[in-house]
Amino acid sequence: MLGYVLFTESVLRHGPWLVFVFVFGACVGSFLNVVNWRLPRGMSLSHPPSRCPICGGRLRFVRENLPILGWILLRGRCRFCKAPISPVYPIVELFMALVFTGLYVCLFMVDPADTLWWEGGGSWWLEQQFTHAWPAYVAVAFMLAGLFSMTVIDAKTYLIPLAIPVFVTCAAIVLWLIESVLASGMAARSPHWPIPGTGWTATGSAVGGMLGVGVSMALLMTGRLRPSFADYDDYVPEGDTLAEYPHARREMAVELWFLTPILLGILLGGVALAGLEGVPPRWLQALGGSLLGWLVGGGLVWAVRILGTLAFGREAMGLGDVHLLAAVGAVLGWFLPILIFFLAPFIGLAWTLLVVVMSRFGGKVRRELPYGPHLAVATVLLFCSGPLVKRGWRILMPTVEMPRAGLVVPVDNSRDWTRSRKAVSMQIGAEAVPTTDGTTDRCGKETQPCV
Repeated sequence: MLGYVLFTESVLRHGPWLVFVFVFGACVGSFLNVVNWRLPRGMSLSHPPSRCPICGGRLRFVRENLPILGWILLRGRCRFCKAPISPVYPIVELFMALVFTGLYVCLFMVDPADTLWWEGGGSWWLEQQFTHAWPAYVAVAFMLAGLFSMTVIDAKTYLIPLAIPVFVTCAAIVLWLIESVLASGMAARSPHWPIPGTGWTATGSAVGGMLGVGVSMALLMTGRLRPSFADYDDYVPEGDTLAEYPHARREMAVELWFLTPILLGILLGGVALAGLEGVPPRWLQALGGSLLGWLVGGGLVWAVRILGTLAFGREAMGLGDVHLLAAVGAVLGWFLPILIFFLAPFIGLAWTLLVVVMSRFGGKVRRELPYGPHLAVATVLLFCSGPLVKRGWRILMPTVEMPRAGLVVPVDNSRDWTRSRKAVSMQIGAEAVPTTDGTTDRCGKETQPCV
């Protein structure tokens, strides 16, 4: 009887939201079908309206364009010319609907303590629930959808349309700001924050760096700086997508000039706010955490791109990979992109081994795969395996504390200065919660040890 009551309560509480996110995910999947088809071909996403690629017949929303059901109602054929419609369309729509639904279940219905593989943002999601955490949920959902689209396009064309990671980045910044306001009323019983917050110095560096990006983009748009690899297409053979470009080292100087205002902005922004006392308010930490994640994620890949190109004389990594990990950082904060960056090569190695095994058994698997899909897979694995990552960190680096998500809080010097200083960490991304005995429990719990 108790189980029935709990099940009924769960259905009444989560049922409407589950239906909503399923439909929402299906609609996003329908849009991704358009993105995956049009962006690689340089077409507009809004014009012309959806139509049959064979006969040009315009699709109606109520029947033909309805996600999942539209393909079923048409029985997989165009109503005008009877040409077959690829089943990829409803498969993508159903896949994204299940991804959005699964994300909701894992964040808002599954206790992290009950699983070894899933943690996501931890107990914060369970405490806030969808009504107070929907901006954060949408940010993560958009990231997963963007990673899927970038993986599909990159695997086919070896190019990542920058419009996708730029959209994910802009959406993440806006949504985290909204989340900081929406969750403020729950602060008393929700001490955690799902991404690392920032102190004054880190906030100043993040904002200064983004102002530097604005300066660099203005110089680029006004012609004061030229794009790197501007003559790349002159070396692309007809019918090919890649070229042996002979001036890669020269182009790194162009990119270093582009990065100079950004680096200066990071330095000057951090110095400007370093002397402020206390900690930034929640909304500014949310903004700083997202911007710092964007800079760290993109900076890691860009640094390897420049150093690798200078070392080997050929383009080491694409700018699409830079924007991909930067967008992930804007959603998840500054720390996870670092782990993703170091895990991705092992994903690539696993893919190579799979290709070798499949080839010996006569299977046909594409041998070469760009780096973007490896970054995407590493992102999903790390986001879903929080407890395993923490255990691995303790094994590999037992003397170094793993940075954690959470807002930076002020140090309480009202009691014992020495004791408080040892108990509270002001590092980026750490959150300290005072306990009854004056010590600090980083998990925010007084009776349970940190895990």
